[in-house]
Amino acid sequence: MSTEPETTQKAGPGSPDPEVDPATARNPQEGTPDEGRVPGDEAVTGGEAAEGAGTGGDAVPQGEAAEGAGTGSGAGSGAGAADSGAEADGSTETDGSAEAGSGRVSGAGGQDSGEGSEADVESAGRGAPEAGAEGSAGGSGADAGEGSDAGSGSGADMGTEGAAGKMSEAEAELAAQRAERERIERRKAEKKGPIESGAKLSGRAADLLAAVRAVESGEKPAAAVFTPPEPEPAQRRAAPEPVRRPGPVTAEAAAVPAAPTPETVQAVRQVLAAGGAPESLALPVATALGEGAADRLRADPWQLLHIAGVRPEQADGFARALLGAESRPDDERRGRAFTVWLLEQAALAGHTSLEAPALTAALAQRGVPDADAALQSALAEGEALVFQDALEEPGAPAPTPEADGDEEETGEERPVRVLVGLERYALAEESLADGLARLINSAPGEHGPAEGWEEAAGAARGSAGELIRAVSGHGLVLHTGGEAARAEPARLLAGARALGLRAWAAAHSPLGRDGFTELLRATAAGEGAPDAGRPPQAGGGPAGHAQAAQAGQAGQAGQAGQAGQAGQAGQAGQAGQAGQAGGGVPGGAESHAVATVAGLLSGAEGPGRDADGALDLDLLVVLDAPQLDVETAALLVESLPDGARLVLSGDPAVLWSAGPGRVFADLLAARVCPHIASRLPDPGPLGELVSGIGVGELTQVAAPGKEVVIVPVRDAGEAVHRTVQLVADSVPRAIGVPAEQTVVITPGHGGAAGTRVLNAALKERLNPGPGRFGGFDPGDRIAYSPVPGRTLPGRVVTADAEGLHLSCSGVRVVVPRERVEASVRHGWALTAHQAVGGRWPAAVVVLPGDAAQALSRPWVYTAFSRAGRHLSVVHGVEQALPRAVAEVPARERTTRLPLLLAAQAAQAAQAARSEERAEA
Repeated sequence: MSTEPETTQKAGPGSPDPEVDPATARNPQEGTPDEGRVPGDEAVTGGEAAEGAGTGGDAVPQGEAAEGAGTGSGAGSGAGAADSGAEADGSTETDGSAEAGSGRVSGAGGQDSGEGSEADVESAGRGAPEAGAEGSAGGSGADAGEGSDAGSGSGADMGTEGAAGKMSEAEAELAAQRAERERIERRKAEKKGPIESGAKLSGRAADLLAAVRAVESGEKPAAAVFTPPEPEPAQRRAAPEPVRRPGPVTAEAAAVPAAPTPETVQAVRQVLAAGGAPESLALPVATALGEGAADRLRADPWQLLHIAGVRPEQADGFARALLGAESRPDDERRGRAFTVWLLEQAALAGHTSLEAPALTAALAQRGVPDADAALQSALAEGEALVFQDALEEPGAPAPTPEADGDEEETGEERPVRVLVGLERYALAEESLADGLARLINSAPGEHGPAEGWEEAAGAARGSAGELIRAVSGHGLVLHTGGEAARAEPARLLAGARALGLRAWAAAHSPLGRDGFTELLRATAAGEGAPDAGRPPQAGGGPAGHAQAAQAGQAGQAGQAGQAGQAGQAGQAGQAGQAGQAGGGVPGGAESHAVATVAGLLSGAEGPGRDADGALDLDLLVVLDAPQLDVETAALLVESLPDGARLVLSGDPAVLWSAGPGRVFADLLAARVCPHIASRLPDPGPLGELVSGIGVGELTQVAAPGKEVVIVPVRDAGEAVHRTVQLVADSVPRAIGVPAEQTVVITPGHGGAAGTRVLNAALKERLNPGPGRFGGFDPGDRIAYSPVPGRTLPGRVVTADAEGLHLSCSGVRVVVPRERVEASVRHGWALTAHQAVGGRWPAAVVVLPGDAAQALSRPWVYTAFSRAGRHLSVVHGVEQALPRAVAEVPARERTTRLPLLLAAQAAQAAQAARSEERAEA
């Protein structure tokens, strides 16, 4: 591992400076600065918030915000405008003080997206770099964020309210998910309802049953009923219509609420003006509240809190302006609205519910006089749900229905935990628990002889063989491991398809999908895993193959629409266009049965669905399983047919999902199904470094091939300059990785070394232009977020009246003008949550000094592990990194899934015992 020698010269991004050569190195000394929480985060419960879900300096739960977990549209009342804005990845950033009319806020010392930054890869016995932890502009926080009022256009006047009538891709996807949830609920209701005898019969069987009932009731004599009819001439039976594979859900076909009428929007605008709120909120308010929105808002001004980005103090000011003296702190409407708002902030932080004492304490901090009454009012109105989950004492046996009966007889009470949550997440967790129990307790379908499974397991050997054996006999299997361990699900998928199973894999991002496709190609060709020293890249293909590496990474090696598309064709076979037979994914991914989770659920990718609406497959391997939030996981499990097998595979050390829940971690802790831990380590110095971080140790590694380089810097300005120099010159020259194959990862979007500043400097060097398309030019690298929590790297192709045309992993995407500002960013520099699920040949991790307090082990692990061949660390946080790796694990999230799984397991065990007694 090498360290860049210090320089005494400060330079801006555009000034010349001695070039950064990764060949020089030294390691700073380890240290442990004081740990501190991000100032301004008034936590209800300690929980890792999803990055970008920040809701201002006083978000409910403290911690990392999941990238893209929430979009904010500014709202102001009285003296303030909106304090948070819609970010391109769906994130909300703050920097401490509201600017009236601008929708911009700064968070006093908060990390923009909640992600920590990290410093040098350190070893004891060496001197520390003289890199000061100087704060970036905008206060002590690294997250000087910029917001935007809802409905506002981009800098190039790209957005208008009138364009909202056309549904965006994100709205269509959300609508498809809602339709799927409704279908699932109908299926569950049908299963629970009474079944009339003979209701499932059809054809001749149904006719015979009807005849028998007619004779029994006396309606017809037996002779009349059972006299055989005259034979009819034989007719040729028509072939049944094949079940068509569902195509992508289009905006026109999706069932979504109609856009509000202009009259409704105008009426809401008048109410907002009367209360002193920005009129730009008229469209989102009318959309959220529906018909009669103006009357509802005037009758209950605190309904304004339903709009993302509006804060309680702003809603209070709006209510005072409308209601005058009738606006009181103890108003029942205020208490209900604050309760729901706090639960929504908790969801943005990753919690599916909050403990009742924590919620009432937060209400009291918000100035609600009677917090208990406010909570009861919200429960009575159905705006929140309450749960009493029994807690198990340490060492006590698992509860059973018999034990519950004994408890009632003896009068002993077991301790309970009272949780309060929003209905959508509560139902999703219960649906997920039911679906998982169905997989666990039901025997998987018979596909091929048992000898075939055993033969495949024997050929795979090691932990790959154990995985195949576990899948052969169980409906749900967990698999954990690092990047190299992906070779084991690849062997499983290849073996299952050889046995005749309809086997598919689903990754979190298109980059992960393309990389796994290349790994499957190597497995099918008998090459096994790629070269041990060079793991497969997100662009598809081993890093040792120079041509594949240059063609990969979403076609970034060429100009947009030309060389970029050629590169995409090289990384994943024949690049298909969206909506064609390939399901909108490159042909190579389709032919190797690999999709993304979002594409699988929407029908844009994957095998399609059968006549019952279930996915038409026998085995599903979900990669990047830690990125599954509770709603996505519930939809996925409920979409599996009876008898299907599900494998959840992933690295438990990476950052958790952007949405609420921690499904993979909860399943690992519950131990309700087989768990196969891979024994295949990540190779090389990078693998050694990342493996140590995963267990809380930051060790010095030998890097003779310049795999790890440390570049110490003194301040944020120098960090930006060094980053541009590394990407544009040093890494391509010394490592052989072009700038198009290098990703920059930094803790947040705001601050003097956040993604905004870094992307501006990188664009000036790598693709200068006037930014005539809302700040973008053809060839710009971008990060597109169709929905919060999902980021698709790509390039700008062009722009026209329809919107901004992008190329994302071989698929052409058109982003409407009104959606560009909220969903598209420049993508040379990403946050760790945006980068999770993908790997690049080279990664430059930028650690500005003002991000030290937000460091955590999962962030460090995720950022460092994005590099396939080379990692450069631009270090400016002194000794904060080793402390974070050793002492700052992932913050807990409050979920109900573990208790629901334990109850399901207890019921299954009781049913098994009852069956055994009945047989005896």
